[in-house]
Amino acid sequence: MRNLNKDINQLIESQLKEWDLARQNYANLSKVKTKTFSFGDFEIRVQFNPARIVSSAAKIDAKSIRERRCFLCPQNLPPEQRGIAFGRDYQILVNPFPIFPQHLTVPSLRHTGQLIFDRYGDMLDLAEALEDFVVFYNGPKCGASAPDHLHFQAGNKTFLPLEKDLQHIERKIIASKGTLLCYQLENYLRRVIVIESTEKQRVVEQFNTLYASLETRDGETEPMLNIVSWYGGGRWTSCIFPRKVHRPKCFFAEGGENLLISPASVDLGGVFILPQEKDFEKITKNDIKAVLEEVTL
Repeated sequence: MRNLNKDINQLIESQLKEWDLARQNYANLSKVKTKTFSFGDFEIRVQFNPARIVSSAAKIDAKSIRERRCFLCPQNLPPEQRGIAFGRDYQILVNPFPIFPQHLTVPSLRHTGQLIFDRYGDMLDLAEALEDFVVFYNGPKCGASAPDHLHFQAGNKTFLPLEKDLQHIERKIIASKGTLLCYQLENYLRRVIVIESTEKQRVVEQFNTLYASLETRDGETEPMLNIVSWYGGGRWTSCIFPRKVHRPKCFFAEGGENLLISPASVDLGGVFILPQEKDFEKITKNDIKAVLEEVTL
């Protein structure tokens, strides 16, 4: 599969010249505040990023979605936004509200729901084509601000603590056969199941087994989950985070108990995104622990 990293660099460079919104928000990344909390064998970073209020506070109820235009459909994109065609029906776009130094959104060209089962192989293909990036998927009630339109996102490798955490966090083996290794991380505050293999089909088959084992609740379209995947050295790595709830209680709390956080793949990967400075200043290790324990299985 053709490596797209060079094409992506050119796309980002041209978009930052042509698109004022993207240029301003990428420039503002140099001003975001960060701090780090240690949990012994791993760390979690917190980023104050006001531009992400668009996603963190997104209304995803059925009424709100019906009443707005889908911002990922090709006909509704800003006139300045350009993309690169990928795979069977995707285009790679520059995300104008970045968390990563290079942040991409990869929507389907068709308006179809945010469902991963039949598209997981596409996610692995995207990870292979974007070898300098991690690719992630937020379920329709797991941080996706567009649950009505299938899309992935991607950001630079080495940004998420999750990537290096896999190298030293205690693990419990679930399956090991040939080139396939499946395990879960232990004592990590959140449940994450990792699938690794040099064979794409083995990763897909193991994911399908895991997916079938997770509960799809009444009225929902798929199990609640987030996924972070990457490719390197001829090997795919895919981290699956099964979820319990969409947003923690502190999101809905009032007064001093309120924390505006809507955890998605980046947060579960070890970088908490807070769009309000008051929350960045007051968040504690106990808050982080409570949020992770509340939203993940």
